[in-house]
Amino acid sequence: MTTVPETSRRQGRGGRERILTAAARLFAAQGINATGMEQVADEAPVSKRTLYAHFRTKNDLVIAHLQDLASTGHTLESALTREGVPARERILGLFSETAPGSTPVRGCPFIDAAAEFPDPGSEVHSYAREQKLLMARLVTALVTELGCREPAALAEQLVTLADGAASRAMVLGDADYGRHARAAAEILLDNALPGGAAHR
Repeated sequence: MTTVPETSRRQGRGGRERILTAAARLFAAQGINATGMEQVADEAPVSKRTLYAHFRTKNDLVIAHLQDLASTGHTLESALTREGVPARERILGLFSETAPGSTPVRGCPFIDAAAEFPDPGSEVHSYAREQKLLMARLVTALVTELGCREPAALAEQLVTLADGAASRAMVLGDADYGRHARAAAEILLDNALPGGAAHR
């Protein structure tokens, strides 16, 4: 029986996870289009054969990267699904951290990905769009739960604030920039409640 060297066994274990971790690091640091597959393999580290066994194309890797961010809660949208948190605080949580777990500030990965894949018909752009539509649906459900008037329109206003704050935080390098949008969001929520009363 052939004995596999310990280093080979170690590198073969969790290859997909290491690739996604490396891709996330590189995509955040230098952008998706500026990152080559060979660079991801080197960073992981895995062989190119292993990389392409897990991700046949660069698009496959990018989609998996975005799905991984969404499933692990490293996006703005994660604030909206926190169990045991009141609806209003979930919404305002969009503005507490413009780039959860990220230093320096990176903004919204879905907006970043859509900007790098501007063709609306591309798989990456389509996935990013679906995530932003999901964000609006989640906020609509929460403002409906609060009893706000015109919940769909209010939700669009709130997600526009959140995405704008995330983008400006990234450009300005200010992780606390969301405080400005949060103040505006509180006013929107208060004014949309029956009678315009503040329910906190």
